[in-house]
Amino acid sequence: MNFSSRLLENAVNEFSRLPGVGQKTALRLVLHLLNQPVADVDRFSEALKKMKHEIRFCDTCRNISDTAICDICSNPKRDKNLVCVVEDTRDVMAIENTNQYNGVYHVLGGLISPMDGIGPSELNIESLVQRVKSGQLQEVILALSATMEGDTTIFYIYKKLKEFPVKVTTIARGIAFGGEIEYVDEITLGRSIATRVPYENSFLK
Repeated sequence: MNFSSRLLENAVNEFSRLPGVGQKTALRLVLHLLNQPVADVDRFSEALKKMKHEIRFCDTCRNISDTAICDICSNPKRDKNLVCVVEDTRDVMAIENTNQYNGVYHVLGGLISPMDGIGPSELNIESLVQRVKSGQLQEVILALSATMEGDTTIFYIYKKLKEFPVKVTTIARGIAFGGEIEYVDEITLGRSIATRVPYENSFLK
């Protein structure tokens, strides 16, 4: 792609580094910004800078937050005895949109994937074990994607938690194998949370 400006080319190259954004889409976005008032573009860039420099991860659940403890963990109306384990913040948002869950969360920050060099130590699994060890939790819901990586992670976590007196469940398999939580429709996801089953009953027969 030929550019009449090195500045334009640099901007397009940066946008095209975003997932799912090719050069044509990047060019369209850059030209759109170029035609906007300077104040609007400054506000856009400032929002990105503040997000990168000031955003935090909740000290309790590792969800993205503006404060040390996220709004969900600090909400006195949430059931602190029930924790839902998810891959990342997108899954928290997906489950929250179902309005079927009133517990708290634990964000792993990924899934175990030896092919990608991601082992248990790279994830927030040990902090989950510590939360269970504290004795406050009564149930842990493993709400991970129905993929090989998701199942591997679920099995690993189950082995780490089975020695503790806590109920370990997994969401019902209304979600097709290979499906990712964030893409499941809200009705199916809500029903899967509501009809969760004990882990050992669904996988270890």
